[in-house]
Amino acid sequence: MLKAPRDVPFSCCCGQIKGTLRGAAPSTGTHLECFCADCRAAEVYVGQPDTPSVTLFQTSADRFDIEQGQDQLAVFSFGEKNLLRWHASCCGSIMFNTLRNPKTGFASIRVPLLADQDAIGPVITKAFIKTASGKSKHHGMARFVYGILLRMAAVRLSGRWKQTPFFDMATLKPVREVQVVAKEDRARITENLR
Repeated sequence: MLKAPRDVPFSCCCGQIKGTLRGAAPSTGTHLECFCADCRAAEVYVGQPDTPSVTLFQTSADRFDIEQGQDQLAVFSFGEKNLLRWHASCCGSIMFNTLRNPKTGFASIRVPLLADQDAIGPVITKAFIKTASGKSKHHGMARFVYGILLRMAAVRLSGRWKQTPFFDMATLKPVREVQVVAKEDRARITENLR
């Protein structure tokens, strides 16, 4: 039975940043578990403990409303062209990921921040799972890629990409200055991951 989309509140760990994920459902995004070094390093970078993986709901930026604490939102990246990682400056919660081009409409949220995780259904994709050989493997990647491409096309063609709390539409730049993490700092964090 398909889950009907519903609005789900979210907040950072300390509750200063609050908002709503509109229309949350398995049909409006992808529930993903990621084991990659960058997602794990991002947690450590902002003072959170290292975990074996992080869970994300990847959807489109127009589904996010930030109703409180927008001034506490900060952003960093592990390179000049890398993913933007939005976090709460108040408590260090990693909250969202976006691409650098707002026209893609891509955005994801850390699942533990959602008040009702059941709304998005189970994990359907696992990415960057380490194998005994040291290489990574993925499960459900075709569905994951198809979902991203479909959502990006829909928000681009409809103009919904302009409805985002993460970018200024006058300049197409992030609403906060992006802190680019030095390569040596990222390498140090990654080397120390469990």
